[in-house]
Amino acid sequence: MTARKRLAWQCRRGMLELDILLGQFFEQRFDALQEQQQRAFEDLLSYPDQMLYDYLMGNSRPSNPAIAYVIDQIRQPTDY
Repeated sequence: MTARKRLAWQCRRGMLELDILLGQFFEQRFDALQEQQQRAFEDLLSYPDQMLYDYLMGNSRPSNPAIAYVIDQIRQPTDY
């Protein structure tokens, strides 16, 4: 399995909201991230669903600045 397919698969989560947010971000904006930011996104995918949900809904904020940046990017509305 290629790295890209593996990441796309990891965007599939146990919550529909996470599937939509992570999947759309990955398909539409992941390639525009810098390499360090792409690694932060990959790290983010290892987090439990409830933590991801809290971050993406704005209920809490990650202490890692690279992860926080990626969360902010995912939460930004797009014109796609």
